[in-house]
Amino acid sequence: MSRYKLTVEYEGTRYSGWQMQKGGKSIQGEILDACRELFEIENIDVYGAGRTDSGVHALKQVAHLDVNTDLPLLRIKYGINDRLPPDISIINVEAAEPHFHARHDAVARSYIYQISRRRTAFGKKFVWWIKDELSVDSMNKAAKHFIGLKDFKNFTDPMQEQGSTKTEVLYASVKEFGDLLVFHVIGSHFLWKQVRRMTGVIVETGRGKLSPDDVASFFKGTTDIPAKLTAPPSGLFLERVYYQKKDIVFETRPVVNL
Repeated sequence: MSRYKLTVEYEGTRYSGWQMQKGGKSIQGEILDACRELFEIENIDVYGAGRTDSGVHALKQVAHLDVNTDLPLLRIKYGINDRLPPDISIINVEAAEPHFHARHDAVARSYIYQISRRRTAFGKKFVWWIKDELSVDSMNKAAKHFIGLKDFKNFTDPMQEQGSTKTEVLYASVKEFGDLLVFHVIGSHFLWKQVRRMTGVIVETGRGKLSPDDVASFFKGTTDIPAKLTAPPSGLFLERVYYQKKDIVFETRPVVNL
């Protein structure tokens, strides 16, 4: 039995998220179906580095699978891709160490959220269009309050399997690319809906309806304000998964240009 590391990109618009669930199409489910057909085996599983929400995209999601096969790496890559829908693509297949685990071995995840300041005909599925004037300076002042090891309980929904609600955010910043604003956040891991709620909070700060001090207060008590401000999934991308801290890149790039 050999272990393989897969790097996957996908447009999440049509899917209920990474993880398989009843009543919805998932990225994991599509990859599993493709692998079962390629390797002609039913008992196989694919483990992802993170569970992206419904409608969220990925540039470099990482997964691993165990399988007995004599196929070379390129044949595995092309064989899976030939059996996947066009909005999911395996961009790399590597032989992995037997103990490698896509989720447990990850030391950080990088997400970007794209906000458009104008209506766009081509990027609608990949941005959140905000009509209001936004202060990037205020957004960045708010984003600074996310950095560090903090309890993000107000930025997620209660889930029994989620465990601790503390996460360490290493980087949080908003950069301008013409009519596009990109919120880039890197952290140890992220809770369900956390990045979308962080985005909603900084957008509301950019509108002037919240102050940076308000954002700081969200870590001191219990409030449902971040939940009410949850950003839509369309603009969110899992950008990269890191397995060594020395590889972390604090560089923001947009996915689409407006």
